[in-house]
Parts: sequence; structure tokens; C-alpha cells
Amino acid sequence: MSFSTAFDRLPWESWQDLTHTATAASVRASLEGAGPPMTRFARFLSPAAGEALEGLCQASHRLTLQRFGKAMRLFAPLYLSNECVNNCKYCGFSRDNPILRVTLTVEEVIREARALKERGFRHILLVSGEHPRFAPNHYIADCIAALRDEIPGIALEVGPMEEEEYRRMVEAGAEALVVYQETYDRSAYAIVHTAGPKKDFDWRLDTPERAYAAGFRRLGIGALHGLSDWRFEATALAAHVDYLQRHCWKSQLTVSLPRLRPHAGEFTPFTQLSDREMVQLIAAFRLAFPDLGIVLSTREPAGLREGLIPLGITHLSAGSHTEPGGYTGAGSGNLHRTKRGRIEALSEAEAGHQSATGQFEIADDRSPEEMALVLRRLGYEAVWKDWDCALAHPSPPP
Repeated sequence: MSFSTAFDRLPWESWQDLTHTATAASVRASLEGAGPPMTRFARFLSPAAGEALEGLCQASHRLTLQRFGKAMRLFAPLYLSNECVNNCKYCGFSRDNPILRVTLTVEEVIREARALKERGFRHILLVSGEHPRFAPNHYIADCIAALRDEIPGIALEVGPMEEEEYRRMVEAGAEALVVYQETYDRSAYAIVHTAGPKKDFDWRLDTPERAYAAGFRRLGIGALHGLSDWRFEATALAAHVDYLQRHCWKSQLTVSLPRLRPHAGEFTPFTQLSDREMVQLIAAFRLAFPDLGIVLSTREPAGLREGLIPLGITHLSAGSHTEPGGYTGAGSGNLHRTKRGRIEALSEAEAGHQSATGQFEIADDRSPEEMALVLRRLGYEAVWKDWDCALAHPSPPP
């Protein structure tokens, strides 16, 4: 049974009730380990838990140190293309936005990766809009293969694929797959995804399982806050974590809790997740799922990021750009506009010094070097590289 099959049968009403009615006594019992993970998680989201937030944060900090020490894994996103066939109201890459678009050549991707390598990064997240013409699967596999000898940690955040296509990505050298459901609220999902293959809620929901079957050693999931009630989104994401930890246990699992940021196009978030609620959310995930990796991106401002680090964060991005060619200016000569399938090439004079449009505005623009110094000041070690493929050993003699 896949998660999409189990999804509508889960006890949502019971969990949602706990997120609103848990008592101080039941929160204390959950802190002591009483109840299954989902029951404890739901209690940790409650107003009663919010009133005991300092205690939750202290427990979350202690548990993070116990499980992860003071090592912080750093990574950077590398955008391959901002072309996309999907219409997602909350995304700057949405196909109906008349933005400046570009798809990097493989050679330009190598330039971007080497620029990141010079800054220290050995873990890179390759990101692309979903477009079978501009960024087909074979192009993505070519990009991975071109980088595998220089970048040991290559992760993907691209359009969902079939299992066999994911296997091809693993063989090319990718080791991690990131896919955000965006929202687990079916009605909100239908409202914000109006065209393109991303409209299929269940297909996207089962993506991590196809990636696991194909051999990815790391899986990342998340919900984009601002599209539905934060307590429901968090509960659904936790249920997904609980399922994957039981069924895809050979892979390391991370979650990300991004909030909507300004971007091209007009979209007003349906809901808000406050800074205090973000703190409660991180503590809840750490306390209910002690071995879960938690990612914090440059969507959040510098001061808040520093305050959140000790609560349970294990992965940080730094010095990020959300546009193709953002690190070197690669691809600037190939800029064009697209809208509803129409392509408008820019002349050399029109392109000038313009850059491709980014997916969203970042909030923390500190360099990787500055971020490493911040981590050192906070008593953490910046980890740029944490694994290598094992060498193949010859078979023992008969």
C-alpha cells in the first residue's frame, strides 16, 4: 500500500482534535515519551504546548545534540532551468508568468558547480522547473554525470519521474531526491495547481517511494506554509514522515518547512505561520522524530535562522541563488520570455546585463564564508562533505 492509498484513511479528525485540545498534562506525558509518534506530535502542536514552548525548545535542543552533535551540513541550490509547464499560483516559475527564462547548458552547469566548489560546497541541490522540452530527463542525467567526479553529494529537486527514470539518475551519480508536496490539503492543492502534470496530487504524493525503490540514499519532503492551516499541514507532513520511516527505512529522511516568499506574479498567501509557530513546529518534529534531518533555507531572515539553529536544525543552505546562472552569470546570453507556450527571444541588446528570473526572493543573503563563521561562533562545525562512495572490492578468491 502506498502513502496515497493510505492517506485518506488516516485518523485526521483525531489528530486535529489533539492539536487543539491537548492538555498541559498530556504534553508533559508526551515529553516523557508516552504515546506513539503521531499522538505526541499532535500534542506538541497544541496551544497547551505553545504555553510550554521554552521547555519544548530545551528538550529539542538536548535531543538534537544527543543525536547529531554540533555538526551542521551545508549545501547550496544550483538552478538548471526556470522553464516550467506547470501553472502553480504561488511560484515565480509558473508558466503564465512572462519572466526572463533560461536553461543552462551542461558546460554552464559545470561552471556554476565549480564556483560553488570554490566556496567550499560539496553538497549541491540541482533544481529545475518541470519542462520536457527545455529540461528533459536525459538533460538532467547528463548534468549529474558531468558533476559526479567533482561533487560527491548531488541531490535533485526536479519534476517527479517514474521509478525507472529515477534509477537512471542514481546510476548517473545522484544520491538524494527532494520533493515537496507543497500542500497536503487536497482542496487547496486543486486551487493553486491549475495546469500541468503537477495537478496530480497522488502522483506527487507517492514520489518519495518511487525514488526509494530506485535506490536514492536520502529523501527530502516538505510542505510550503501559506497554502493551508499550519497545524493540518504539519500533521500531514508528520504522517508522511512516519510512513516513510517505516517503509523506506534504508534511506535518510529530511523535512523542510519553507514559508512563502515574494516572487514573480501575484499571489497572496492564504494563511500565515508566525515565527513563534515555526519554533514550535521545529521542536515538535525533533521531539516526535529524533533521527529526522531538518532543513532550514535562506527563505528565512538571518536573525531568525541563528535562533532556530540550536532547536533541531541539521541542514543549512547558504549564499543561495534561485535563478539559473546566479553564481557565475552563466546562461545570460540565452535569455527569453515564455508565456503559455509562446517563446519570445531577446536580442543581445535587450538581454544586456539582465539575469534570469529567480523562483523567489531569499531573505538571508550572507555568503557561505559568513555562515561558516556564524556557525563557529555558535559552537557548531560547518560540514561541507560527509560521505564518499565506497570503493568496489574484488570478489574473494574461490
